[in-house]
Amino acid sequence: MIHSYKSYLYYLAQDKIALGAVGRRPRLFRDEIWRFEIRLRRAEYADACCRHIWQAPYRLVSRFLYHSLSVRLGFSIPLHVFEEGLSIAHYGYLVVNGNARIGKNCRIQEGVTIGATGGSSKAPRIGDNVFIGSGAKIIGDIRLADNMVVGAGSVVVSSFLTPGITVGGVPARKISSKDSSPYIASGLLRGKASAE
Repeated sequence: MIHSYKSYLYYLAQDKIALGAVGRRPRLFRDEIWRFEIRLRRAEYADACCRHIWQAPYRLVSRFLYHSLSVRLGFSIPLHVFEEGLSIAHYGYLVVNGNARIGKNCRIQEGVTIGATGGSSKAPRIGDNVFIGSGAKIIGDIRLADNMVVGAGSVVVSSFLTPGITVGGVPARKISSKDSSPYIASGLLRGKASAE
């Protein structure tokens, strides 16, 4: 998670690669998701690193700008859930529980829910390099391994600990041994620098 200004810049760079964004800044039109992810990371940085009383206005403004764009795009994503390399494919209906933990280089489609069940506070733990297809529901105190694909419309209610597989169906089961590499930006899968 973001714990310094250097790690904040690293997260921004990895998210930009994941999105395939071009240019130095988001364009006024067509780059709403990139703008959202920048606001997400800025709010995470402000929350984690700007704890002095004189930084309170920055924290407040960062959180407000993040929240307002979240509502406009239909995203319900709490802070500090996604590691670096987040790629949201489309805006509209995306719900993530605040107790979920999602690893590096997640590519997530629209209509996805990642949440707890039955009033529990325990939510999914998802590994690195995972692709989550449109309309998937990942629910409960479960774990998903690295390099997995969760097929469109799947309902995942049990853990899958074998890396590099595809799961799908209702309830989800293993349907293939294909991994997520075709869906993750190749710049993220090559050698990575770490955030200190």
